Amino acid sequence: MTGPLKIMLSAGEASGDRHAANMFLELKKMYPAVTAMGMGGAQMAEAGVEVRVDSSALAVIGVVEVIKHYPKIRRALAALKRMLEQEKPDLLICVDYKEFNYKLAKFAKKLGVKVLFYVSPQVWAWRPGRVKKYGQVIDMMAVIFPFETAYYEAEQIPVRYVGHPSVEKAHPQYSKEQAVARFGLDAAFPVVGLLPGSRIDEIDRLLPVMLKAAEAIKKAIPHTQFILPQAHSINDEVLQKFLAQSPITMIVVKNLPYDAMQCSTAIMTSSGTATLEIALLTIPMVICYKLSPMTYWLGRLLVKTPFIGLPNIIAGKAIVKELIQHEASAEQLSAEIIRLLTDKPYASQMQTALREVKERLGSGGGSKKMADLVFEMLQSKAK
Repeated sequence: MTGPLKIMLSAGEASGDRHAANMFLELKKMYPAVTAMGMGGAQMAEAGVEVRVDSSALAVIGVVEVIKHYPKIRRALAALKRMLEQEKPDLLICVDYKEFNYKLAKFAKKLGVKVLFYVSPQVWAWRPGRVKKYGQVIDMMAVIFPFETAYYEAEQIPVRYVGHPSVEKAHPQYSKEQAVARFGLDAAFPVVGLLPGSRIDEIDRLLPVMLKAAEAIKKAIPHTQFILPQAHSINDEVLQKFLAQSPITMIVVKNLPYDAMQCSTAIMTSSGTATLEIALLTIPMVICYKLSPMTYWLGRLLVKTPFIGLPNIIAGKAIVKELIQHEASAEQLSAEIIRLLTDKPYASQMQTALREVKERLGSGGGSKKMADLVFEMLQSKAK
């Protein structure tokens, strides 16, 4: 290839922003003349992507939540469609954010723009018929779990397993001893991590419950310390309106999520990519999640997998406790964390199971493999 090539990226959530940023950094090493623009967040912007649509207000889950934010979502989709029409990029890369990116991919296909979809819809969990639907609007599906390829191969849809990008990224920058000192923690006492999510509606639903659970933990084990790695997509005001009302002393960490995680003896976390990152660091955890009643009811009808937590899905069994909807109470959360802090055989058994999950995910290199695939598709476009 010679000369500049332009790609368009569409990532609507914090994990997609991170995955897209890491991939683009790898791609720039291979082909410095490539440029990128589109929708994303702070990490894509830091990687050199021209972010024209800010995704920070668009990361919502559930029917009710999508309806509430629909005008913003519709405006973002319209803006990206105009960009596709006016600038005709050499490749559109849709990162996760399934239904939105499906519509964008469908529009790109009509314009003759090649489409690479990165992170498959969870067809193994619900609506497997979507495989054919997505196959009609993409040129390639890049999957992050090895078992996902079979669903696309069965329908003769181009698919490539690139590996999960978190495998090589979920590494602390400092040793545990250095991180403990950096955050002002006391190594002699337990540390509980709080990961309430990367979306504003997750913070609203989960952080108050987690803080109440923290109060119960502090009462049971007085010297417990608490740490919260702040997601890039969540600003200070969103967190502080809850933290200011809590008696818990919370150490809030920015830009060093894995260092904060590794300092934790146990973690209470929302469902999502974070559960996999915690598993990769083999930290005992409890997973919790709350949705609007309508979204939860629809999910119960549609979802076929018995688990929502990625470590449990990959393991094929319940290795980490999941507390969903009404079960995600301060009482149940605190009880599980207290058990993880006091029942050493129980915590050790969970860590052993998490190490097996880590082994199943392989040695990493997902961002580099994804960049290789992008480069390959750009080369074929250039010919």
